[in-house]
Amino acid sequence: MFPEGPRFHRGRLWFSDMHACQVMAVDLEGRSEVITEVPGMPSGLGWSPDGELLIVSMQDRRLLRLAGDTLVTVADLSSLASFHCNDMVVDPQGRAYIGNFGFDLNAKAKFAPAELILVTPDGAARVVAEEMLFPNGAVITPDGKTLVVAESFGARLTAFEIGPDGGLDKRRVWAQLEKATADGICLDADGACWVASPISNEFLRVREGGEVLERLACDQMAIACALGGPEGRTLFCLTAPSTDPEENQRLQSARIYREEVTAPHAGWP
Repeated sequence: MFPEGPRFHRGRLWFSDMHACQVMAVDLEGRSEVITEVPGMPSGLGWSPDGELLIVSMQDRRLLRLAGDTLVTVADLSSLASFHCNDMVVDPQGRAYIGNFGFDLNAKAKFAPAELILVTPDGAARVVAEEMLFPNGAVITPDGKTLVVAESFGARLTAFEIGPDGGLDKRRVWAQLEKATADGICLDADGACWVASPISNEFLRVREGGEVLERLACDQMAIACALGGPEGRTLFCLTAPSTDPEENQRLQSARIYREEVTAPHAGWP
């Protein structure tokens, strides 16, 4: 219905079918499995250092952990997040960076900036960046020193230096987009980001500074992307006809495409 938060893990593409309230995994032959149901709508995915699946539950603003067949609350973010939580990146230490809408997008409420929240493995949570313009997809560079976040309503990618305690500093514009915006992103070994641009129905490969190196057009809204496959050179492109939950539940026509690219996956996720 609405695929989000793709992660290639142990030979399969894992993703949140947000408007179906399910986390799913699909192999390279297209065989899919429902991993778990998340009534509060799942979004960002990641894994703890000991291999347990972490899931952002959007509407109740919680970070969950799948322990066996049971969803356990790692952190309740309702006092920190302005509105529904969304995408997430988890670093090698198990620290999770989680964004949120900031305002009720589907109700066409007045825009409001949002926070980026850090959750440490012990469940402690704190705001590490404010005044974000709809923080969305995020990546961490291979050296673990830089976080890049898509600001959807800023049509840009924003970078921070990551401190020893996970705090963020030295905010800067990594890339300003022209006639595009940014939803989900992933990082390749050449240091470029693939960016899903919903407003232009395309996936862009963007260099730091904003130069567009490649474009892949699609016939639906470009929602999210991930690099994976046996050599990390398969780009998975997730699309949907709309961002409206009722429309997507009715149509059930979202898609996942795959495209072989030159530069392989790098960094996290």
